[in-house]
Amino acid sequence: MPVGPPKGKRRRRPPQSSDLAASDPMAPPAASDFGRRKRSRRYCCRGEASLPVALVALCTLLFVYITWKRMTVAVSVSAPPRFYSFDIVNEFPHDPDAFTQARSGLVYGGNETLFESTGLYHRSSVRQVLLQTGKVQVLHQMDGSYFGEGLTLLGERLFQVTWLTRTGFTYDRYNFSKWNRFTHQMHDGWGLATDGKVIFGTDGSSTLYHLDPQTLKVIRRVTVRYNDHEVPYLNELEYVNGEVWANVWQTDCIARISHKDGMVLSWILLHELRHGLLKSGHTAIDVLNGIAWDEKTNRLFVTGKLWPKLYQIHLRPGTGQLKGRIEDLCVTRV
Repeated sequence: MPVGPPKGKRRRRPPQSSDLAASDPMAPPAASDFGRRKRSRRYCCRGEASLPVALVALCTLLFVYITWKRMTVAVSVSAPPRFYSFDIVNEFPHDPDAFTQARSGLVYGGNETLFESTGLYHRSSVRQVLLQTGKVQVLHQMDGSYFGEGLTLLGERLFQVTWLTRTGFTYDRYNFSKWNRFTHQMHDGWGLATDGKVIFGTDGSSTLYHLDPQTLKVIRRVTVRYNDHEVPYLNELEYVNGEVWANVWQTDCIARISHKDGMVLSWILLHELRHGLLKSGHTAIDVLNGIAWDEKTNRLFVTGKLWPKLYQIHLRPGTGQLKGRIEDLCVTRV
């Protein structure tokens, strides 16, 4: 018969490694602890496995739904056309001796009138003309040392810049004899336009300047680009429905520009206008240069240097293949 401990007393268990670990915080954990930890971790993961699976399934369904919605929006809201063509709505007589110049050398003044800045030394002027007849109503002859360029209308004042100088002029729109001279910070004076708050200007480079209309100081500048190519020789300007439109010198193209970042949003191709004038015998004409926008009636007018006509045109998205790349047709190489 085995001999055991007296009743009422329990046999003392020999000390275990876990006991040592409990009494000595620097002692390594016992092997049995590792086993318990692994088992508890494994059981925990098994218990939580259903939650991640449900989340993954939910996220997958959400991703599929968002992708479908984006595709639906992309189909319903198509990207803007890469280029526009045009239809001629009307033709108006235009003084062929008016070397219409600058970004907004042509400005719609309301009441079927236009303001123009004309170029050439000793022949430059600011004038008001009747749209329907082209007849000059008011004319201010500039000093012969200035070559008239960009023109824009802000409030009751006309702003004009001049070629190869940093000198510009302001005029009372109702009385051209009331004028003042100013100095700007652009490298040259090519074109002007305004959104009613800021004046946009160009100097023949790829830079679109933002000018404070009170001080004429540059408050911002952006580089105009198309497909990572800078677009130099920005010339005629007009502000149309939140965009700055610019003739590119020596081309028959108008760039529709985001004034926020300088990106060309699309192009207006007007090659057929000049070609039509050439075919009709007007061989002395120069480049396309002159944009005016009638905001109230959404009318768009264009003309060029030494052109005998001013055209009202309606834009339509271009279709078919171009005869060359946009970069070759509209981006002049420096």
